[in-house]
Amino acid sequence: MAGHSKFKNIMHRKGRADSARSKLFSKLSREITVAAKSGMPDPAMNSRLRLAVANAKAESMPKDNIDRAIKKASGSDSETYEEIRYEGFGPGGVGIIVEALTDNRNRAAANVRSTFSKYGGNLGATGSVAFTWDRVGQIVYAAAAGSEDKVMEAAIEAGAEDVESDEDGHTIYTAFGDLSEVAGALEAALGPAQSTSIAWRPKSRTPIEGDAAATLMKLLEILEDEDDVQNVYSNEDISAEELEKLTG
Repeated sequence: MAGHSKFKNIMHRKGRADSARSKLFSKLSREITVAAKSGMPDPAMNSRLRLAVANAKAESMPKDNIDRAIKKASGSDSETYEEIRYEGFGPGGVGIIVEALTDNRNRAAANVRSTFSKYGGNLGATGSVAFTWDRVGQIVYAAAAGSEDKVMEAAIEAGAEDVESDEDGHTIYTAFGDLSEVAGALEAALGPAQSTSIAWRPKSRTPIEGDAAATLMKLLEILEDEDDVQNVYSNEDISAEELEKLTG
């Protein structure tokens, strides 16, 4: 569950330990429950739930877990989750947007704030970062989905706005309102996506290197690991050489 960043690709390459996968399933379940609660509990009638279920299936989440998360939305004892967005700056002035789903606003705010402070960042007011980003549709495919040319051609045919490809895969961007239509066309051409979501995309990126880059990477990892955090987006610009230093 995450925003597109080069650091995010590093984290994916490390693979998922059992504990990390369990945490991922927990986040996916929470999104499914909130989506089901916000509309009809039928994915065919609820676009947000349809995306949440598709993303869960892409991560091989068991069907029983998915069904349980949907049913939980209609239970009398189901938690009430609040959607909160935090914005701030990390080391080197890198902009960061954190999306949370929490049943305890005070706990989430305290944990996010302390993480920013511990790793050289600081939280800002709502809107302090987002005004330099765009709200877009984001569709992610693994590298195995096809060559850069093949994916680019499929994306153009589907009506996407942009594609970013590297050794880890392909990230396809759409206009906010076109996500569902483009995702459907891409699935017909390339198969199921790894993830499909409404995301934040920075209009510009902030160069970073050295110790600041290493500290930023740690900050993003800790934020991702927070139970209340669903998505983390960052706008760092880091060279391939610097990435190699960080990852060994």
